[in-house]
Amino acid sequence: MANQYGDFAQIKLPPLKVKWIVTGIVVLVALYVVFSTFYSVKADEVGVILRFGRYVRITQPGLHLKLPFSIEKLYRVRIKHIFKEEFGFRTLRPGVRTEYARGQFLEESLMLTGDLNTAVVEWIVQYRVNNPVDYLFKVRNVRETIRNASEFAMREIVGDRSVTEVLTIGRIEIGTEVQRVMQQVLDSYQSGIYIVTAKLQDVNPPDPVKPAFNEVNEAKQEREKLINEAWQEYNKVIPQATGEAERTIRRADGYALNRVNRANGDAQKFIAVWQEYGKAKDVTRRRLYLEMMQDILPKIEKKYIIDSSQQGMLPFLDLTPKEIKEK
Repeated sequence: MANQYGDFAQIKLPPLKVKWIVTGIVVLVALYVVFSTFYSVKADEVGVILRFGRYVRITQPGLHLKLPFSIEKLYRVRIKHIFKEEFGFRTLRPGVRTEYARGQFLEESLMLTGDLNTAVVEWIVQYRVNNPVDYLFKVRNVRETIRNASEFAMREIVGDRSVTEVLTIGRIEIGTEVQRVMQQVLDSYQSGIYIVTAKLQDVNPPDPVKPAFNEVNEAKQEREKLINEAWQEYNKVIPQATGEAERTIRRADGYALNRVNRANGDAQKFIAVWQEYGKAKDVTRRRLYLEMMQDILPKIEKKYIIDSSQQGMLPFLDLTPKEIKEK
């Protein structure tokens, strides 16, 4: 056996095979150096470079170089992509008719409102990375941190409002407040995350109380309908009556103003005539007489012009009865 091992140790490879082995090793090392030196960054990413585990620089999209043999290590971070987290439901199949999975996530969607009622709140949070270095190294599990911060913010905001606000008019305001609170929490953690939006998808009462809640809503809607109809009738009748009263008042004011102006005009006319009469009484008397006769004479059917020296008017009067004259 010893002789056999000694003989085996004395076996030598041919020089040509050694050369090929060395060449192959050199080629592999060269390929490793090339592939570990050159790298590319996509259009929606940045490259974060670490040297011996310490951050040194950020590279923009394109082809770049780094030190090989793991001296410098590359992390790619998508800074332009909008990420989404869903709460209370999960999207099974997106599309024109998106399919969702619901009813299995009550531990994150069932909440207590400020008036001690319960509501099933489903919402989404959209975010992006605005500081890749903080995103990689300041928080251990960013996604879990975002989900925890979102649940905390939503429960805090919903807990300050009534169930009616949560289900109806307060949904947009709640989403805005959740976004603000989440951003404050994540900024305090230096997470490098920017919250784009937080929006309520659907809010419902729990299944056991849905029938009663629907009846209450129907009663409220009926009440609102009656109130709106009453206001409609009020807005129809009251403005019409107000307009009519205003028109009557304006007509009366116009009539009064007309009468006053006419009376003032007549008074001014009389005063002017009296003043002229005082200046030339005989002329004015004659003018008034002529004006009056000019107004009266056209209305008289028969006119008799008598000499001033005539003593009696009987010969001039036609005393024949009208019936005889017509015959």
